[in-house]
Amino acid sequence: MAEIPKPKCPECGSTSFSKDEHRGELICNKCGMVIEEMEIDMSPEWRAFDTDQQSKRTRTGAPLTFTKHDKGISTEIGKGVGELYKVSVKKRAQYYRLRKWNKRLTKSKDRNLSYSLSELARQVSYLGLPKSVHEEVGRLYEKAVTKGLVRGRSMESIITALIYAVAREKRSPRTLSELAAASGIEKREIGRAYRYVARELNIRILPALAEEYIPRFSSLLGLSGPVQALAKDILKSAVDEEVTSGKGPTGIAAAALYIAAVLKGERRTQRDIADVVGVTEVTIRNRYKDIVRKLGIEEEVERKAAEVEKMYAERKEK
Repeated sequence: MAEIPKPKCPECGSTSFSKDEHRGELICNKCGMVIEEMEIDMSPEWRAFDTDQQSKRTRTGAPLTFTKHDKGISTEIGKGVGELYKVSVKKRAQYYRLRKWNKRLTKSKDRNLSYSLSELARQVSYLGLPKSVHEEVGRLYEKAVTKGLVRGRSMESIITALIYAVAREKRSPRTLSELAAASGIEKREIGRAYRYVARELNIRILPALAEEYIPRFSSLLGLSGPVQALAKDILKSAVDEEVTSGKGPTGIAAAALYIAAVLKGERRTQRDIADVVGVTEVTIRNRYKDIVRKLGIEEEVERKAAEVEKMYAERKEK
């Protein structure tokens, strides 16, 4: 594509300009010549000095969003039966007919999306996922409904499977145990639905990395920033030593957090971490042994663990 030439001042050839928003003029900074004037002001004619004034004076709606079944642009006649009595007696019959036909003309796809996207909003809120994940799952679910993938399957399982895929893609992964708790669906059913929608919608997601679980797990465990940073360093060294190959990312992340917490003097038992992460204590213990043995820090970790236990025991006696 051809490059658009920058405007030049016809008087001095300068390309440095400043714009006067009040006069609608473009002025050369070198010689002061007015290059353009009477520019159209595209901003609103009103001014607002706080958010309350802005919300009252603005005349445009919210941006289109896939988190609503109608993208946020459809019209709904009345919110319930109570609205009927706000209309004059002469207009009530007409109002009732309009509301009835508005409901009848709603397509089955819209009804499906209306229910499903409310369930999506509930799960996103429960799991604490960002807005980008919410928006992308809404888009993919509408695509799945259009292709007829939901027919014969529960809406909840398809939504949960899409949340699982998109959360991993956006680097905010959630475990199957968390998704099962949020949706009330068995992990096996979520996995089956995930494989189905991934195949039909051509979704290719790389396996989640253990490092992506560190910030959320450390936050749930109440660990400090230095512990989180050290856990990431331990994971990086473990990856370089090829300790993590073929191991589940949640178990590796849990073991790295346990080691980092011990080395930084923040007491967290393997049981505490297992309850938060959703893996067994045996898994954490095995991954812990593999990492410390390979990195050559077994003696240091055991010595530090003994010191921490002794310190907490003394505190308990006092």
